[in-house]
Amino acid sequence: MSTSKREEVSSHLRYIRQELRDMDQILREDRLLPEVSELKEVLAALEALYQLLAGKTKKKPKPEFDD
Repeated sequence: MSTSKREEVSSHLRYIRQELRDMDQILREDRLLPEVSELKEVLAALEALYQLLAGKTKKKPKPEFDD
């Protein structure tokens, strides 16, 4: 793995770990579930990390216009 890719993976992992720590703290202190938007954000970060490691880029769907 190249150095820049390794640094990018490391950055993704640091961010995800911090987000999960924050969510864990909320769960322990308030006994509340995190917001859905927070969960979606972490899921998106995990997906980006997976795409980076898999070496694949996600294809953007072509816009569809109604005639």
